[in-house]
Amino acid sequence: MLLFNCTIFGKVDFMINVTVWNEFRHEREDDEVKAVYPNGIHNCIKDFLKKDEELNVRTATLDEENCGLSDDVLNSTDVLIWWGHCHHDKVPDELVEKIYNRVMCGMGFIALHSAHFSKPFKRLMGSTCSLKWRDGDRERLWCVLPSHEIAKDVPEQIVIPVEEMYGERFDVPTPDELIFIGWFSGGEVFRSGCAWNKGLGRVFYFQPGHESNPTYHIPEVQKILTNAVHWANPNFIAKEIECPWVPSQEEELLGIES
Repeated sequence: MLLFNCTIFGKVDFMINVTVWNEFRHEREDDEVKAVYPNGIHNCIKDFLKKDEELNVRTATLDEENCGLSDDVLNSTDVLIWWGHCHHDKVPDELVEKIYNRVMCGMGFIALHSAHFSKPFKRLMGSTCSLKWRDGDRERLWCVLPSHEIAKDVPEQIVIPVEEMYGERFDVPTPDELIFIGWFSGGEVFRSGCAWNKGLGRVFYFQPGHESNPTYHIPEVQKILTNAVHWANPNFIAKEIECPWVPSQEEELLGIES
């Protein structure tokens, strides 16, 4: 049950604890994908994030116990990165609610590519998160908010030679901040980098990252995701959210209680 109020706990660890979650099915079942990400997309992302000395990075996958996200793991995660594709339905609803509540209390959440249709992202957006798609386009990713922390040291445009086309309408709430727009060789455009504030947490959706394309090996993409982790890192995480009665200043002075 989600209560609405916040008991606030300041962060005492100066490291940012990042958990990278991945289905990790394609890389084991499809030779084409395995050739691009032999150790899994999650480990590829972990490897480049670890180059940042401020990040403490671990991974979790679908087929681990509790999907790799026990209460201890989830409650010690500052930023959760999520890559999913064909097995969204295998993630238990109970876990989805725990992730949702954790974001409401301050945890950052980064959804990658086909995680637009993941249960946690749809729960956070409160919409279908549907879109159009097509394999094998070239994408030109335009940075339209260069002053944003996620865009720090990122060029104005990034060319991704082969990427799965995602097209509008993307059924999500209007982003609080639109940082990247993707243009595809087939003519479509897409809101490829969107940011929201949800409860006390921050959510970032990043569209590039089809499993059979080496998108996460591109240095500029790695920079965007590293920046996104820093942006999504909470200043504090609340223990719970509730909705308390509070006295007026006059009542407080008179010692009036509810």
